[in-house]
Amino acid sequence: MAIKSSIKPNMYKDSVSLMRISQIAVSRTGVQRATLLMGTGGNKEFLSQAGLMSPALEGAKPSDIMIVVEDESSEKIEAAEREVHSLIVGEEPKAGAGDQVAEAPPRSIAAGVSIADGADLALISVPGPYAAAEALKALRQGLNVLLFSDNVPIEQEVAIKRVAAQKGRLVMGPDCGTAIINGVPLGFANVVRRGAIGLVGASGTGLQEVMCEIHQLGQGVSQAIGTGSRDVYDKVGAITMLQGLELLAADASTRVIVIVSKPPAPAVQKQVLDRVAKLGKPVVVCFLGGEPAPSSGNVHRTASLRETASKAVALAGSSAAQPVAQQADALAANICARLAPSQRYVRGLYSGGTFCLEAQLIWRDAGIHAFSNAPLADAGRLTDVEKSVEHTAIDLGSDEFTVGRPHPMIDYGARIDRLSKEAADPSVACIVMDVVLGYGSHPSPAEVLGPAIREAKSLAKAAGRDLPVICFVCGTDEDPQPFESQKATLEHAGALLVASSTDAAELAAAIATQMANESDAGRRVKQGGERR
Repeated sequence: MAIKSSIKPNMYKDSVSLMRISQIAVSRTGVQRATLLMGTGGNKEFLSQAGLMSPALEGAKPSDIMIVVEDESSEKIEAAEREVHSLIVGEEPKAGAGDQVAEAPPRSIAAGVSIADGADLALISVPGPYAAAEALKALRQGLNVLLFSDNVPIEQEVAIKRVAAQKGRLVMGPDCGTAIINGVPLGFANVVRRGAIGLVGASGTGLQEVMCEIHQLGQGVSQAIGTGSRDVYDKVGAITMLQGLELLAADASTRVIVIVSKPPAPAVQKQVLDRVAKLGKPVVVCFLGGEPAPSSGNVHRTASLRETASKAVALAGSSAAQPVAQQADALAANICARLAPSQRYVRGLYSGGTFCLEAQLIWRDAGIHAFSNAPLADAGRLTDVEKSVEHTAIDLGSDEFTVGRPHPMIDYGARIDRLSKEAADPSVACIVMDVVLGYGSHPSPAEVLGPAIREAKSLAKAAGRDLPVICFVCGTDEDPQPFESQKATLEHAGALLVASSTDAAELAAAIATQMANESDAGRRVKQGGERR
């Protein structure tokens, strides 16, 4: 594999713009990979870990763009590099017709405020070392902040959130991937109807999934406030979560409040639960993977994303039908009848960390120990994230897979490669994949994933095996991507569609359990025969 590196000096682009340029260059030239990162120390470290750092990039400054192009073909590399440089320059303001010059976009938050009458929120996506400074600038302008940036030091997160609280403003993030504020989707977000349920989430994909299920059950969302995953750490103390809860408690349009998060630090969890008990509104609390706790008073504890959405809709008094219970065992029995005895293990290829976590929790409750790059405990950590071991759940949206690459909700390349690898493994009983629709995601994921599913199933069939590929679509009928046609395309490709992330994990668990039982029974029969 040939690699060529170069620098575009004194040219800042945010991470979203760089991912978009990378994706366009790859699609236009067919080059295997194009990586674009600002020349910060952290990004250089990421390149080193990925084996992509070179002497040509050592001198890159934080204000420079580092460009790395990989392929077997030197011609493709040259074409891709030209395309990248052209796209970078092409995003700059261009001269209009005649002597007129196109109006330049604002280059600072203050300039943006001066031309955006009534603006009250800034969405910030800059490299982590600069993110807190830009957030403070926005707060000084009286704006709330959605901080999309990651790799922000936690001490800076605490500082800007404390400043925001003093000013009566909200900082969502860092690393806040989704929110809906006053009906406006921000970041990776789905289009859901307005309604009576307000959400606060320290989990991006978990928030998306619950909102989509609420929509599908006939209710709607008043507000969805992302906090960033570290908000529930001891050091941060749930500053944004507590602010969000107060805002939703005071919001006349919100009748039910939902919290979706990984388990907070114990002291933070107590603080949050003590506060929600006094809000005067029903609150559904889903701390995925936390210690089970009974519901009490206005606080309703749930253990899965599906249960969270269902409980919230019921509390909102919706007359919409509740979800039909999935007959996982019966469906699994039909699937297992077509599998070979060697097929015992499940593989989850997820774009979201919450989906990966929920699957592991459901599998653990079914007696299935899973390995992961984001495991429930260190005993389940993969030594090589590129190689699955027995039952495996992978979060392909984590740093080790996304350095220099678009997020897997945008670019399905990494998941398609992994799907092909898993399909070649004779021990795989089924594969689980999420398909996330909405703003920010791939414009038509089924068009690229469908052929890959068909090819994976054909590969297994040629080896004498059936390969179930279980998919769930996180989306709504109002998303930019046509919801029903996306599902139809996936089904036509041979995917087994289920209603939710919870359903997908439960079905995979049932398949694994039944295949293990059949294998154990077969061994017992064989051993009995040998004894006779």
